[in-house]
Parts: sequence; structure tokens; C-alpha cells
Amino acid sequence: MKILHIDCSPRPESHSRQLSAAIVKKLLEVAPGASISRRDFGAYPLSHPAPDYATTLSSPTTLAAPLKGALELSEALIHEVEAADAIVIGTPMHNLTVPSVLKAWIDQILRAGRTFKSTREGKVGMLSDRPVFVGIASGGVFAGEKANQPDFLTPYLSAVLGSMGLKSLQFFAMQATAFLDRDQAILARDKALATIDLTVMGEVPCPIE
Repeated sequence: MKILHIDCSPRPESHSRQLSAAIVKKLLEVAPGASISRRDFGAYPLSHPAPDYATTLSSPTTLAAPLKGALELSEALIHEVEAADAIVIGTPMHNLTVPSVLKAWIDQILRAGRTFKSTREGKVGMLSDRPVFVGIASGGVFAGEKANQPDFLTPYLSAVLGSMGLKSLQFFAMQATAFLDRDQAILARDKALATIDLTVMGEVPCPIE
């Protein structure tokens, strides 16, 4: 089994990093022999799409014969997703939605003719589904009875990842982190993890080591 572990926070000790690490730990309890592929976009952010990449995607001619190197990064990132049996994403909520470093990754992997095809009914995913676990840390409250701000993060990720065929998403939120002390943060993390459904790992089409 292979796990792709992604972090997006620029802070080394962020709540989202601790949450994603705890999710990976839970997965390793189910599949102790799993290998982990790591992407730390907080520490090593991707560059935003270059002109050659944009030109290639916008022209049928260049799609048939892409500019040299234009799709290299995109292909590498898509291969990582395809190789993973499960994906774990740790991300803060920035200004009500995903941080720009996570958006840069999405812009490289959400690709017409490669990870989705366009139809009259909308985008149809070309990737096989697999579990995606998303740990979110938010300074405010975006879900539940005490929500005081909108949530554009979870519906956005559900839509864009679903467009590629990744529909089995689970979200785990630590909210109001701006007001939590250390002990409260641990309780909030444990409460979020209590909702995890690990039975989906038994449905992954690969041997669990």
C-alpha cells in the first residue's frame, strides 16, 4: 500500500500538520507496511503554471505535440496521485478557502484529457477512486451550530477532486484554533479523528501489507 501525504501550512508546528500526521498514523495501524510519499507544499511550494503549460493546455495543436517540458511537472504530480492507494492532505483554511500552494497543485493535476474529460454534462473523472483524507485547521468556525464564516474549502475540494474521479473524501476539521491552548488543541484533534472511517481501506484494490 502507498500513501501520498501532503501538507500545505507554512508553519512547521501547525495544527493542520499535526492533524495530517495523526491521520497517517491511523492509516499505518491498518496497513503497517505502507510506504509514504511526501509532498510538503508549505516548505517547498510548487511554482504556479508557467506560460508554456498554459499555452499547451489552451491549444489543441500543442496538446497533440506539447511544448518540450511543458507538462513534465504536471505528469510527475499526476503519477504520484495514480500511484497512491490513499491520499492524506493537511491544510489550513486561508481566507475561507484553500491556500494558494494547494491551488497550485490542483492546477497541475486537474488536466483535460489526462485526469478528466469534458462532456455536455460536465467533467468526467479519468482516475480511479481512492480514499482521500483531508485535515483542516481553521482559526475561525466554519461548520456546526457556532459557524460564523462561510466554507469555500470543503465544497471546492469535493468538486475539483471529484472532477478527476476522486470522490471518496473524508474531512476532519479543527476549528477556532486561534482560541485554543495546547491541551484544548489536543482534545480538538482527537475529537476530529474520532470520526475517521478506516473501513474504506479494506476496499482499496491492493494487498494490505
